[in-house]
Amino acid sequence: MTDVFKKLAEKYRYSIVVFKELVKTDFQLRYQGSFLGMAWSVLKPLMLFGVMYMIFVRFLHFTDGTPTFPISLLCGTCLWSFFSEATSMGLMSIVNRGDLLRKVHFPNYIIVAATTMGSMISLGLGLVVVIVFGFFAHAEYTWRVVLVPFSIIQLYCLALGVALILATMYVYFRDIQHIWEVVLQALFYSVPIIYPLSMVSKNYPTVAKIMLLNPIAQPIMDIRHNLLSPKYVPTVWTEINSWWIPLLPYACTFVILALGIYLFRRNSARFAEVL
Repeated sequence: MTDVFKKLAEKYRYSIVVFKELVKTDFQLRYQGSFLGMAWSVLKPLMLFGVMYMIFVRFLHFTDGTPTFPISLLCGTCLWSFFSEATSMGLMSIVNRGDLLRKVHFPNYIIVAATTMGSMISLGLGLVVVIVFGFFAHAEYTWRVVLVPFSIIQLYCLALGVALILATMYVYFRDIQHIWEVVLQALFYSVPIIYPLSMVSKNYPTVAKIMLLNPIAQPIMDIRHNLLSPKYVPTVWTEINSWWIPLLPYACTFVILALGIYLFRRNSARFAEVL
């Protein structure tokens, strides 16, 4: 029995070492050869925010009438960039590491987890910028900031579940990459990031509530609410008068993660053979 525990502990330590090295290598390779390097983790969401701010806020006058909308837009941009990057890069992670699968024996899910964790590092750097800007953009930092890590973990679990499903499908069907790009674009406009939810709820209150049940929108809105503006940013808890309906996005996240783990584990043994 002691030998069994020793082998399990050794296998666990080996997996942790592989995971750390893959995260480090993946994050470094993203910016290899670029002049600014890891600074792009901060500059990219800032540049996207600048474009969206000039077009949608300054030119098209998208606003919820509150002073925190610009910083809320920046926060939403960072969070969406994480989900988009984590799922898109996670989708290709197994195929891109096919040579590693054939040479080294370790749990294949580590590759997808390491890729999504690299996106998580970028998100952390982006949120630091959001917090700093928040001091100059009327953000209301309250005790609710302690709830933010839980929403970030939820968003990561959702991205990981989706990435596991997509990575499994991409091994067999390469068209998934192009389909996911279109789906991501549709999902982006279904989440109130570049426009305030009040623009929808003003004419279609039921549609606005349904949008908040989106498992991507719910953690993003919760993070905005708890981190920046509990007074102005609506959430599924403030807009829906029910104790169980707001739990649906959480249940959906759990189901997607569980499904991703199941599909990945069921097919991972054949990845090296197919590739």
